[in-house]
Amino acid sequence: MQRRRLPIGIQTFREIREEGCYYVDKTPYAIRLIEQGKHYFLSRPRRFGKSLFLDTLAELFAGSRSLFEGLYAEAHWDWSVRYPVIRLSFARGCLENREQLEQRIRWLLQYNRTLLGLTCDACEEVSDWFTALIHAANEKYGQRAVVLIDEYDKPILDNLGDKAVAAAMREGLRNLYSVLKDQDAHLRFVFLTGVSKFSKVSIFSGLNNFNDITLDARYSAICGYTDEDIDTVFAPELEGLDREEIRRWYNGYGWLGERVYNPFDVLLLFDKRSYRAWWFETGTPTFLIELLAKRHTFTPQLDALVADDQLLGAFDVEYIATEAILWQTGYLTIVDVESAGGITEYRLGYPNREVESAFNTALLRAWVPQAPMPLALYKKFAALDFDALKTHFESLYASIPADWYRNNPITQYEGYWASVFYSHIASLGLDLTPEDVTNQGRIDLTLKLDAAIVVIEFKRIAGKEPTGEAIAQLKARGYADKYRADGRPVYLLGVEFSADVRNIVGWDWVAVG
Repeated sequence: MQRRRLPIGIQTFREIREEGCYYVDKTPYAIRLIEQGKHYFLSRPRRFGKSLFLDTLAELFAGSRSLFEGLYAEAHWDWSVRYPVIRLSFARGCLENREQLEQRIRWLLQYNRTLLGLTCDACEEVSDWFTALIHAANEKYGQRAVVLIDEYDKPILDNLGDKAVAAAMREGLRNLYSVLKDQDAHLRFVFLTGVSKFSKVSIFSGLNNFNDITLDARYSAICGYTDEDIDTVFAPELEGLDREEIRRWYNGYGWLGERVYNPFDVLLLFDKRSYRAWWFETGTPTFLIELLAKRHTFTPQLDALVADDQLLGAFDVEYIATEAILWQTGYLTIVDVESAGGITEYRLGYPNREVESAFNTALLRAWVPQAPMPLALYKKFAALDFDALKTHFESLYASIPADWYRNNPITQYEGYWASVFYSHIASLGLDLTPEDVTNQGRIDLTLKLDAAIVVIEFKRIAGKEPTGEAIAQLKARGYADKYRADGRPVYLLGVEFSADVRNIVGWDWVAVG
């Protein structure tokens, strides 16, 4: 197979096809959606290919047959019929108030009117103008209109730090989207994409006729690349790269069906030929980091959260469930499902090494203003130099300025110390198991290295002197027994934190096998 152009940053189906870029055929999903329904909503994290899929739908409905040569849709679509397509996208820029939102909506409606060659008059109310646009398109083309809306929620998400502005954006968008239900008779197909699904009395209360395919296993791979895609479509790019390392770094996103890779990561990997947090580096989740800090989130448990359908959908301006925002934004994914008696629970976890490492690095830098570079820590763990590790972590906590403690009550909650410790290790991309289950209880943290396994227990103690409780618990409960048959030596490490000293006061380790 010949190497093709990598479609990095290209979200236009026409350009990808005409320029001979790699393309993973998503048209089977498009045909199935159109044949089986009419109103759809899809939530996926940013840079996951939502815009490209919408553009593919637009070209399909517009009858651009030449672009689909060799694809599934070529033989499964009626090319004799063309539909008027109305496209609204809020992906560009950042809108800071309701007035800017109204201006953007008016510009989008005007742009669609011009593009479709319509003569409908502009209306004072955007909902009236949107309605008039749909009617005019229907009348001119003799076919019901297709409406495609990309990043429908971005004006709200961009302003979550200011609830008043976010609420105003929500109301403005609800006014626009309410037209979709009212004009159902004049619509052939409607597809909304976004990162989040706002719940309860919010936007979707007026769009209850929409089919949410976010957690439909049949559409799990509607965006993103599967293992088969990597091995077939991108086969020419694999030479010189460790296939298992690609999986470890970038695979793992799941919506109850086949797991997928983030396309942005894969394309940058093939271009740069190096493993880095390409997706994560495109946008620092400042609001998310601040929210986790404000809620005193115990980071070792982030990789083992459990949620139900209600909790995953608990997302609105007034309240955002931690599980919901982490899942919907792509920092956690569904790793297991358990159902019994009509109740379904989802276990959430990091999808891959990129997210676990980069996310914990961001958390650490938010909590420890002068966190040391991780490479030094990696070398100390690789050498199993526990004395050097103790010095390293003592320096880590000592680097936090006194003023920072006074201005940040997060340091007063018990999990803060262990969270900093955990996030520092997790930023290395090592094999970690927090809340590791044994028949004697739960190990706080298990670290699996190439040369050894380290079982760690954390304690926050009163006063300034070590108590030995952490190492004593590790020994008393036989936590090392779970790994004695592994073949690697096992080390117990008991770590005791003192809020009075603002540092580690107890550090005991022992080799047990």
